[in-house]
Amino acid sequence: MKFKTLLFDVDDTLLDFQLTEKKALHALFQEENLTLTDEIQATYKKINSQLWQDFEQGKIDKKTVTDTRFSLLFDQLNKKVDGKKMGEQYRDHLAQGHDLLGNSRKIIERLKPDYELYIVTNGVAKTQYQRLNDSKMSLFFNDIFVSEEVGYQKPMKEYFDYVFERIPGFEREKTLIIGDSLASDIKGGNLANIQTLWLNPSKQPVEPTVQPTYEINRLDDIFNVLEQ
Repeated sequence: MKFKTLLFDVDDTLLDFQLTEKKALHALFQEENLTLTDEIQATYKKINSQLWQDFEQGKIDKKTVTDTRFSLLFDQLNKKVDGKKMGEQYRDHLAQGHDLLGNSRKIIERLKPDYELYIVTNGVAKTQYQRLNDSKMSLFFNDIFVSEEVGYQKPMKEYFDYVFERIPGFEREKTLIIGDSLASDIKGGNLANIQTLWLNPSKQPVEPTVQPTYEINRLDDIFNVLEQ
């Protein structure tokens, strides 16, 4: 067998984060008696994406991401809010979101007998654990590694060193990371010197500095890679 250990990202790989985010934002704005327009939602996503990118590059800590994203959003709307409080409310709503992405659970069920499965995710531990438990996904994984608990985040080599030290009988050449993010999953795999599988449903172009070993457009196609 070519691979023994499969490392899975969570958001937009196994769980539908886009849908979860949309529901959580709507719930938060409803709670605050505010109107969530498409324009505000797009602005939030841009701010949030940039903050997480800065976090992944080690420029800021996770607390800065979670505590400032709504302050920054409402600054642009010329409105003062308690960004930290709104961030906490938002994360509570986010934790309720456990919509599966496509056939992800059936795929994981099929992989479980033949592979050692692990979760590798950036994010807030409480939120990620609740979503994985509620989706009944956590049952299939030997361990779950959340950046908040690890102390490092993808794509940092230190994050992967931590993970590898905790995988019994770890074999680098028989390990594959599967994820949708070039910047954290695939770059992280490159830095950790393991093979990578990029889930790229929207057929984004590859960046010259980040090279996936394999690329698929649907998670169902993972079997074509594993059985090559």
